[in-house]
Parts: sequence; structure tokens; C-alpha cells
Amino acid sequence: MNCKEALPLIHEYLDGDLQGSDSQRLKEHLISCQACHALFRQLEKTDAMVRMLPPVRVSDTLTAQIMSGLPPAKKRNSWMDFIRKHPAVSVAVVFATVMFGSFMSMWNDDTSLMVKGSNLQDVVIEGDTVTVPQGHTVKGDLVVQRGKLKVEGDVTGNLIVIDGSLNLASTAHISGHVTQVDEALGWVWYKLGEFVGMLSH
Repeated sequence: MNCKEALPLIHEYLDGDLQGSDSQRLKEHLISCQACHALFRQLEKTDAMVRMLPPVRVSDTLTAQIMSGLPPAKKRNSWMDFIRKHPAVSVAVVFATVMFGSFMSMWNDDTSLMVKGSNLQDVVIEGDTVTVPQGHTVKGDLVVQRGKLKVEGDVTGNLIVIDGSLNLASTAHISGHVTQVDEALGWVWYKLGEFVGMLSH
């Protein structure tokens, strides 16, 4: 054993924690090393003097004084805690935010006429005006975006007009629902419903 190894063992011995072979090795080292033996005697005297000191009475208010002197605890960010505990919900919120931004961008950027339906051969398109003539039938849903829709005939599905105008003649017959989307928020809800519908099929 060298002096560097002996020092922590001396402290353990004085604390009453050193036992077994380490205790025997330390005793052998202290017999052979005068420097460590002198250090041991000095520490032993210091330890004895400390033990002889009267116990210090601590004030009853000491804990409160110490706690009041500490800096205030930082408030935990409840949003970050929620994100850590619910990662799936967090991903869904991010996805919905991205989709919302995308749909809003589409609403603002798209200015062209769009006509969508499964059966458009009976639809007449002239400029930005889409007409379902009297005596003609559009089977299925009809969607017109950024245009003027005139219905004089029949539509056997839903009729959806997005950011446009709708004129229903007295001869028009719509089997499904008529929906007009005139605001960006309504457009977002429509696109989300369309997206969910695609996922469900």
C-alpha cells in the first residue's frame, strides 16, 4: 500500500467504517510509514477535539430562513410536460397545424375555376360560369370552385360551391345537400372533411 491509497482509508478508520483486510493493511502501512503515522495521529487528535465540543443548538427558524434565502423555483412549463407525456397528441396537433396552413395557402393562392364531379358531360362551362341546363341531369356530387354556378336541371348528389355564387332556377332539382363555402375557415373544414373521407375509404 502506498501513501495515496492510505489517506482515504485513514478517514474511513476514524469514522469507524474500516473493517477486514483493509484495516489490517492500513495498520501495517502506518507501522512502516512515519509520515502517514504522524498524519494519522494529527487527524486522530483533531477528531477527538471535535467530538469534545458541546453540541450546537439550531434555531427553530433556521430552516425557514434558509428556504427564504433560496432563489424561487422555476415554474415548470406545463405545455412541455404535456408534450412529453402525450407524444401522439402532439404529433396530431402539429399535423393539423401544417394541414391548416396548407389549406389556408391553397385558399389564398388558388384563383382558377375548378369543376369536379363524376358525371360532367351534361355541364356547360363558359368562362367562369358553370351551367346545368334545364332537362339535363348530373349524376353524383358536383363541386364548383371560384366560379358562378347556375342550376336549371337536376343534380342527383350534393352541390358544393366554394368561393363563388349559386343561382338555382325554379326548374332545378337537387337530391342531396347544397353547401356554400365563402370563408377561409369554412374552406379549411371542408378540406379536412374531404381528407378524412379519403382516409376512411
